[in-house]
Order: sequence, then structure tokens, then C-alpha cells
Amino acid sequence: MRTSISPRSAKPDTARGFPQPTVKRPLAGQEKKAEPEDAALFRAAVGEVNPLAEQNRIAPQNSPRKPLPRSPVLPDEIPDTLSDGCPAITSDLAGAFWQPSRMASGSIKGFSDHAPENAPDDFLGNGLPRMTLRKLRRGNWPVRDRLDLHGNNSDAARKLLQAFLHEAGQRELRCVLVIHGKGMNSQGGEAVLRKLTRHWLTRHPRVLAYCDALPKDGGSGAVLVLLKANP
Repeated sequence: MRTSISPRSAKPDTARGFPQPTVKRPLAGQEKKAEPEDAALFRAAVGEVNPLAEQNRIAPQNSPRKPLPRSPVLPDEIPDTLSDGCPAITSDLAGAFWQPSRMASGSIKGFSDHAPENAPDDFLGNGLPRMTLRKLRRGNWPVRDRLDLHGNNSDAARKLLQAFLHEAGQRELRCVLVIHGKGMNSQGGEAVLRKLTRHWLTRHPRVLAYCDALPKDGGSGAVLVLLKANP
């Protein structure tokens, strides 16, 4: 006697028409834990494990960081650190400003007494910021002493100027005034002493800068001189 199976009594396999076996999954928290025998079998299969020695480890090496490129400093951006009573420029630093033609002893003896064709109205030592000259024109450094060269010939004027600058250095003066006149009474109306005085100042190693004096101090008939600070 054959027994027929109703299609509704079992769910057929979609591929073969047979019912699917029921698989029971463990609930959360009821997972099977490893038995002690399993752990022993694992250790037997792996064998003894020795930790690596410390000296076999290679320490990570950090490559040195390359410095970031710095933007060039423009002359107008260089801060001016010169101030009266504050010797910002030492003899070593100021020595780089002077040309080899300048006499290291500070003497101006031996320079020609003939007036040059062109003597600069303003002077600024090499390497000094432009702000130095602008501050000198504004009178930022008070005048500590003055020398009047009126009525002297070129040889006497040179000796007086040399002695005056030497004494100013001994007294640690930063700003002095040299009066040379405008040459209105000179022969031919040429300001010989004015040209000579400024020419000598450009050759002197203690002179950082000079410019026309303020109107109250003589204007173009005198020169404001900024001197190097003592080390």
C-alpha cells in the first residue's frame, strides 16, 4: 500500500522537491566555549613559542624634517635697532660696513686736501637700514657735541675734525654736529670746506651716516654725523 505525501505536509526543496533540514543556532550568550582538551591540542600542534629578544627589534627611525624656506627680508623690513645710548653695532659688525680704502686706525690724515668734484649730501654705511638715515634727519639722536670749522684752511680743518671724532669716540657720543659753512664767502663761491668735510667723513671708519643738519642747527651749512658705538 502506497502512502502519498501531501505537498502541504512538508516544505519542498526549491531545487529537488525535498524538505530542508532544520538547523538550530545557539542563542546569544550560549556560544560553545573551547574545551580544555582543545587548548591542549592547539599547544601541542603549535609547539613552544619563544618571545623575540629586545636587541632583535629595529627601532623606527624618523627622517629629519626639512626646514621650511624662509622669505627673504627686504631692506625696508629690517628693523632699525640703533638708539642713542644703546650700542647696537659693535666694532666687529661695523667692520663689515667699511670699504678696504678706509683707514682702520680711524685717522683721516693723508687724504687729499683738494675738494672732490662731488661730495654726497647724505651718506649711509653699507649694510645699514635706510630707516637709520630717516631717523637721523628727524633728529632722533640728540646732538651731544659740535665742531665749528669756520675760518680754517683745509689742513687745519682736517686735523680739527680728526681730533674731534677721536674725542667723541672716547666719550662714547653717538651724534655730533660739524659746522662747515655754505661757502658763500669762498673764492668763486665754491663751498670747498663743505665738500672736503663730507668727503673726509665718508672715509672715516667711525662714521655710520650723515645728513644735512636741521634748519635750526645750520641746514646745509652743517652736517649731522651718526657715530659707531663703542664695543
